Amino acid sequence: MYSGTTLTPMSGRIIGGHQKFDRVARHHLEKIAPRTAFPKSKRILHFEGRKGPDAIKRKSPAKDEPWHFYSPFDDDDSDILELIRDHYDQLVKQLKAGNEERSAFEAAWLAHALVDGLTPAHHYPYEDKLKELRDGQEHDTRDSLRKKIVIGGDTKRDTIRKNWKAWGPKGLMSAHTLFEVGIATMIAPLGFKEATPTAHEIALAQEIGLTELFRRAAREIAILDMYDRFLKRGWTTKLIWQVRHKLAPTIIRTVTLAWYLALNDAKLIEPKHEA
Repeated sequence: MYSGTTLTPMSGRIIGGHQKFDRVARHHLEKIAPRTAFPKSKRILHFEGRKGPDAIKRKSPAKDEPWHFYSPFDDDDSDILELIRDHYDQLVKQLKAGNEERSAFEAAWLAHALVDGLTPAHHYPYEDKLKELRDGQEHDTRDSLRKKIVIGGDTKRDTIRKNWKAWGPKGLMSAHTLFEVGIATMIAPLGFKEATPTAHEIALAQEIGLTELFRRAAREIAILDMYDRFLKRGWTTKLIWQVRHKLAPTIIRTVTLAWYLALNDAKLIEPKHEA
């Protein structure tokens, strides 16, 4: 999901998908778990954008780079699940320790992985398509900024052809970017009051746990085929409606519940919850 250019501290504050989701989720967390020792929005947003996972792609390409693509119906696709579990476990640990700065970091990076994993563009077989364009090379061989941007070919003509498929109209990379910037722009002015988790949703999350909560949300989003429809027709009225009333609320609710579960596991919430 778009989080700004990662070049300046201000980038993404107004039109940044991750920042918007985090702010609203933190607001809803306050409703369902008021006055708990969870980092405030300002602390969490400090670790987004230029200090978030996306910045690693610019600062150190292909080295320890989080890969947030996910195939919701492939039970063997576990990379992002492991990242989510790791950040969640660390968040619980740091909340217990009362380490606000580290808790804010883990909350931000956990939310980032959840948001990306629920974003339709991240359900597309991006890695396979990129590998095809790069003649079978794995994505982690793009170990310089130039290799991240320019796809080399056997000849100058081949290089132009491949980069047109990547960056031209409906190209692999350009379409991905336009989809996510479009979502970030649409959600910027909205409040998403309907995304506040209900007592039933909180109880269910506690019963099934974060991993299963994420899987179910990802599958609910994936069956809508939002990204495939975007690639075919662009932004339609129906697609815009689904972003505002299905995709965004689901993402916000999932992040809110993930943070709530962490607070609960850290024993920072009273046993009895009133909706």
